[in-house]
Amino acid sequence: MARLHVHDLGRIGYDAALEVQRELVERVKADDDEPGHLLLLEHEPAVITLGRRGKDRDVLLPREQLAAMGIEVRDSTRGGEVTYHGPGQLVAYAVHRLCLPRFGVRDHVHSLEETVIRTLATYGIESVRGDAKSGTTGVWTKAAPPTGDAGETSTTLGEKIAAIGVAVHRWVTYHGLALNVRTNLRHFDFIVPCGLADKGVTSVQKLLCRDVSVEDVKPRFVKHFAAVFNYDAVEYVTVEED
Repeated sequence: MARLHVHDLGRIGYDAALEVQRELVERVKADDDEPGHLLLLEHEPAVITLGRRGKDRDVLLPREQLAAMGIEVRDSTRGGEVTYHGPGQLVAYAVHRLCLPRFGVRDHVHSLEETVIRTLATYGIESVRGDAKSGTTGVWTKAAPPTGDAGETSTTLGEKIAAIGVAVHRWVTYHGLALNVRTNLRHFDFIVPCGLADKGVTSVQKLLCRDVSVEDVKPRFVKHFAAVFNYDAVEYVTVEED
């Protein structure tokens, strides 16, 4: 039976959450029978992270100015470029073993995207996954139909609603995704999100034109995460109980 332990960490700083992940990674590496782990949280204080392909030029304000605004900046071992995390955003970090060769890193990323797509569908929001080859990994709203000349074409990608960046150590995953629920979208103006200067970002709250809490999204997300990743049993635990 595949077991999933869900850790609801509430609002937590980036460094503290990373330490929890590292401890869980070591446990999963050491024991084949260790359950999978899903960490749910909001990052507070807010933080801008630079993934392995992140460039300093995509952080548009000096770090001292960001610090004065209460926003940290961290280099990260996850894949991807620059992104923002803050209150009102559901961050989900998955720590579990990849089942090679039938389920590798790309499958893991696609499954995270599928989890978000299914979660958003429960709110009536239609979304699509991006394309890693074009640098648009993550989940996006659908673009509006093209207007103008009959021969005009349009990409299917509208605005980004969830960013994904993962890391793998000895085939155990960590890091994960960030879904904009009621995030302060103005903070994305301080960066070039994922290196895409011509793409916008959105949130569940903006799309629905009503308030939606992170707490409301969490159980929906867990349900679909367990289904997509084929977990038979889900248990909510605290780090201390482990």
